[in-house]
Amino acid sequence: MTDRWARAEELFRQREADRRYRRDDRAWGEYDGDEYDRYDDYDDDTTVIPRYVDDEEEEPPAPPPPASRRGGQRARTTQAEAPRRSKREQSKRAQPERSGRSQRGKRSRVASRKAAERKKRRRNLWFVAGVFVLLFTGALVFAGMKLIGGLAPPKDYAGPGGPLVVVQVHPGDTSQQIASTMVDRGVVASTGAFFQAAVRNSNMSTVQPGFYAIPSQSPAAEAVSALVSKSSRVGNLVVSEGRLLHDQHDMSTGGRYDGIYRKIAEASCIGTGANQKCVTYEQLDAAGASLDLAALGVPAWATQGVKDCPDRTRQLEGLIAAGTWDFDPSGTPEQILRQLVTASAQSYESTGLLQSGADTKLTPYQTLIAASLVEREAKPQDMGKVARVIVNRLRADQMLQFDSTVNYTLDRTEVATTDADRAQETAWNTYAMRGLPKTPIAAPSLNALRAMENPEAGPWLYFVTVDKQGTTLFTDDYQEHLRLIARAQRSGILDSSKDSGGR
Repeated sequence: MTDRWARAEELFRQREADRRYRRDDRAWGEYDGDEYDRYDDYDDDTTVIPRYVDDEEEEPPAPPPPASRRGGQRARTTQAEAPRRSKREQSKRAQPERSGRSQRGKRSRVASRKAAERKKRRRNLWFVAGVFVLLFTGALVFAGMKLIGGLAPPKDYAGPGGPLVVVQVHPGDTSQQIASTMVDRGVVASTGAFFQAAVRNSNMSTVQPGFYAIPSQSPAAEAVSALVSKSSRVGNLVVSEGRLLHDQHDMSTGGRYDGIYRKIAEASCIGTGANQKCVTYEQLDAAGASLDLAALGVPAWATQGVKDCPDRTRQLEGLIAAGTWDFDPSGTPEQILRQLVTASAQSYESTGLLQSGADTKLTPYQTLIAASLVEREAKPQDMGKVARVIVNRLRADQMLQFDSTVNYTLDRTEVATTDADRAQETAWNTYAMRGLPKTPIAAPSLNALRAMENPEAGPWLYFVTVDKQGTTLFTDDYQEHLRLIARAQRSGILDSSKDSGGR
């Protein structure tokens, strides 16, 4: 009994020693799942890794007191159950350790991920900061350059100016836009120099749209002075109502009545003296007779009528409208005519010409022809009635018999025409033909065109101007018409030695 107790006590001490300084045999694959080996054949103590024990760790229980046989039996039971209790205790201790390692591993991965995110954010912040620094530096450099450029005077020519250059000022152009045009045309060295000079010149606000001849490579102040000077304006044309393309002469005075071609030639001159350059009357006359109607700007609605003209030099008659026009005088004669014909066509179409004819049954070109007759025959207040006379006579297939159509082809004209003049058969003489002339006989005003598009309602077939104040009377009775002619002769309107013309 004593020996058994001694052995049990020795085994307990050995177990406690193993517990305190045990080597984890499971790590070496020596754990068989049932019990720990009591002995180790290898005596080298350096292979045993001591287990750290906290100072507050609980001391091993004291050995049990001597027991009776029955108590010995309990001792044996305790001795038999000791390995199993040790295994359970180790399992319980291992579970928290493994759970702790899992928690520590999880915390380690989360910490690594957060560290990587912080590193990425820091990298992005550095990138954004770098871009901002670059932009800010660029802005500083740009601002500095602008400041340096603003402090320096704008580039300017020293003068004197060179050959004349034609510059166009468009409707609505600002001083800055005009400056850009001046630079593009080589007149001034920089927009800044011109703008500064323009601000100092109070007459700059009076500049009108049009074309100006200004010396190239001019100092900005001189360029502005030239621009505001009336003498620099070129290519400005005024066409009065009823004017013809070609010159005519007055029968009584012999004075020349300048045609549109003559007016264009005068407006086309650039420069003065021996250096002056102009398009001539003859050049315009030749250009206007060209068969290339598209190059002359003839609109589609007038193309066939122009082609049917028997005299090519008169084919553009009426297609340059009355009014004020601007053209580039540095162009060729064909280019100049194209500018004027194109602008005039747009002006005519603005009245509703292309939509007219529902009442008159006339095409747009025929309406233009009839409007030229109204222009030459009527005062503004009578245009609507004269337009109605034309429509009524055409419907009745009655000759128009207008003296204006007789005078159209004559070099020397007067109000009253002779029997010989009226007998001449031409494509325009309405005494020798029925219907409208082949082309317009003059440049009609927009008022005459509107009157022809919408004639005043009435039955009139005849009209006569009866006094020098321009009083015109209308009638649909031929006998009444003859009495009105006699009245006009008595007032001196018509020379009694010539036929009245019977309009």
